[in-house]
Amino acid sequence: MLFFSFKGSRAEVQWRCRKNCANNMNAKKPKRHIALRKEHIIIRFNSLAHRNVCVFIASGNGVVIHLPSLFEELLKNQAKGLQKIEHRLVISDRAHLVFDFHQAVDGMQEAEKGGKSLGTTKKGIGPAYASKATRNGIRVAELLGDFNLFSEKFKSIVSTHQRLFPSINVDVEAELQRYKEYAEQVRPYVKNTMWFLNTALENDQTVLVEGANAAMLDIDFGTYPYVTSSNCCIGGVSTGLGFSPHKIGEIIGVVKAYTTRVGDGPFPTEQLNEIGELLQTRGFEIGVTTKRKRRCGWLDVPLLQYSSMVNGYTKICLTKLDILDTLAEIKVAIAYKRSNGEVLEPGDYPSTIAELANIEVEYATLPGWRTCTENIRNFKELPENAQNYVRFIETHLCKPSKSKPKPALVPIRWVGVGKGRESIIFVPER
Repeated sequence: MLFFSFKGSRAEVQWRCRKNCANNMNAKKPKRHIALRKEHIIIRFNSLAHRNVCVFIASGNGVVIHLPSLFEELLKNQAKGLQKIEHRLVISDRAHLVFDFHQAVDGMQEAEKGGKSLGTTKKGIGPAYASKATRNGIRVAELLGDFNLFSEKFKSIVSTHQRLFPSINVDVEAELQRYKEYAEQVRPYVKNTMWFLNTALENDQTVLVEGANAAMLDIDFGTYPYVTSSNCCIGGVSTGLGFSPHKIGEIIGVVKAYTTRVGDGPFPTEQLNEIGELLQTRGFEIGVTTKRKRRCGWLDVPLLQYSSMVNGYTKICLTKLDILDTLAEIKVAIAYKRSNGEVLEPGDYPSTIAELANIEVEYATLPGWRTCTENIRNFKELPENAQNYVRFIETHLCKPSKSKPKPALVPIRWVGVGKGRESIIFVPER
């Protein structure tokens, strides 16, 4: 996703995976298709595991994994009839582990911030990445190796956290016994994913990477400190999976037809009124993990331009267009102004929360279409004003250049008008 939350991307990923599989099937020797995840929630077999196609789900080295949660997800998927998962799920041996004490620390740190909390999921993600950065984290490979060495490392990391957070209570021996059992449970899934994935590419197999969170939650390029603890932008494909940048092909940006954000942080186009409530209600905007209501607002073109610049999108998928069906007028943010009246250039996004707080948003107002679009499957059958809305956004993705007479266009190639993969509409070239 391009902005602050990832709801709305699922249908595009499902559709894309199915289409790739359908287009590359060979009756005698089916190609393998690999879908990649780089975040804490590991598996989505319902979306991607089709019985007639060989699909692998791979979690790369950039993932941090809470094994109890992983096994819980596996059981849920097995209960839904998905068998032989151990032959389809691949976990990096270099992925770091999230322990229960990481989750305890996450909750304590949020509580200490009081009214200035970051709104984390309290799943231990930040503390686990902190352990990784301070080089006392523990990886899956260590768990599967010499268990005596794992035990020493575990006792050391627990001791470090107890010095910093004296109220943490960890039954070390009980945890070690638990992880000794986990080691054998997770062993069938673990591989050197860097070799596995690069070999797949060399063998002309399809690899589809689904980014975690959203571009503006990237720890380097997002609205710091209201961000996640890892790189969600395109660079994460290289650092989180072990791909050379030149191996990356298409980069598809997935963005909603309006903007949402879950948790705290700056949100220039937020609508704290009936419009925001309508978008939240019609869009079922509730956080996947936290179950908090998402904040909602108008589509933010300056944000889209910045995200496109950082990630180098080759195509855009605009989702949830149908949520706007009932509106008589629709606003789109087209520019940011500083307090002195200066208009920011496309891609020049403020770097601090203080700067964003003083930004004035300039809007364009477009007529709505007030027609249900949920059952439409052809772009040209959409109401004219809906088509114009899509083309308006597409036009503003052009970045003016003095050196190039014609600005480059990032095309909106798909539009979503519903929840399922069948609701993804192909958008023809102009």
